[in-house]
Amino acid sequence: MLANPSLRRIKIEVSTKVKALRDQARAATGIVEAGIISRCCTTTSPTITKRNGPQWSLGTQDPSGNRAMVYSMLTSPLQVTEAPSIADRDTIAKRESGVTENSPMRLRMEALIKEKQNEIVAALQKLDPSNKFRLDTWTRPAGGGGISCVQQDGHVFEKAGVNTSIVYGTLPRPAIEKMRVNHKAIDPDVDSLEFFAAGLSLVLHPQNPNAPTVHLNYRYFETMDKDGNCNAWWFGGGTDLTPSYLYDEDAIHFHKSIKDACDKHDRSYYPRFKSWCDKYFYIPHRGEARGVGGIFFDDLDQEEKDQEQLFSFVKGCLSSFLPGYLPIIGRRKDMPFGEREKQWQQLRRGRYVEFNLVHDRGTSFGLNTPSARVESILMSLPLTARWMYMHEAEKGSREERMLGVLRQPADWV
Repeated sequence: MLANPSLRRIKIEVSTKVKALRDQARAATGIVEAGIISRCCTTTSPTITKRNGPQWSLGTQDPSGNRAMVYSMLTSPLQVTEAPSIADRDTIAKRESGVTENSPMRLRMEALIKEKQNEIVAALQKLDPSNKFRLDTWTRPAGGGGISCVQQDGHVFEKAGVNTSIVYGTLPRPAIEKMRVNHKAIDPDVDSLEFFAAGLSLVLHPQNPNAPTVHLNYRYFETMDKDGNCNAWWFGGGTDLTPSYLYDEDAIHFHKSIKDACDKHDRSYYPRFKSWCDKYFYIPHRGEARGVGGIFFDDLDQEEKDQEQLFSFVKGCLSSFLPGYLPIIGRRKDMPFGEREKQWQQLRRGRYVEFNLVHDRGTSFGLNTPSARVESILMSLPLTARWMYMHEAEKGSREERMLGVLRQPADWV
């Protein structure tokens, strides 16, 4: 109990002020911020010490000038905390309820690509157990992040990358107007829109020139209102094979595998998306395709099929990848080769770099996304490549045959 009547009066005044602030906070925001009250008994005369800014304290001073703190509290205006972001709310939902068939599609797609990433990395690791994949997990300030799994200088792959990426962000009006060309469901009367993007991207560059490079990417994009309600959505993706030396049985097997996956959902998909792939993975300044193709599609939304049907299609395509590629790499990874074959492989890798840096929309989108993780985006590039001035393939050679197919795409199934 305080012996000094003056200190007792100050205590009463401070207690009254704290109560008033609490009542005000409850009425205004429903948030109570309690000041910290500390007490120290003393018998010396009280003083009030004022400080710059909103903080003030009541204290006493003894004859030597040392102050003993009696009460202190913050009297600055109470701050109303911002509502949690969509990314924050999604994180809470995943932690509390997991991901089910009733979850928003963005959470289901995120779960799918992470599951397939684990499955694919495990299968590839078995091909070269001694050279472990490096796993990097990263986050984005605005929400989301990703997992990059990369292997370099292995016995089977010179470079192999299997990445997942989750992006939350805001689209400015120019981007909204551009996207509305293909997606009329996007609200045209807003200056900005929240968006979500999720994708699994894979590129494998083998050591052996007889073994083909392979690429895969499946992705989902949606726009949302401020409450996280989906405004517009679409799927995209595909997979394609890029050999340095052509083995017809490899191209046939790869295309048959992906055709079977397409035919389970729509028999028009394979011919339609195979043609789209041949046109997309084309290097205009070389007059060549990047490889022997596969499938490619983009902007598949409710005008194509409903969301569940397209999600099932993407799942089927992802599941067909390992059966479509593992037998090929198994046949070719240990074949003999010499300096000539290695040099040709490096030249073809140069073409791969040209396409990815000059023409690929995914690379361009990634590099132009704020807070982009450049290392993950450029994971698709080979570890080594080569450019030779005025190189020409020898007539009648395997290299010339490869060029013939690249200049005139073939039907494989």
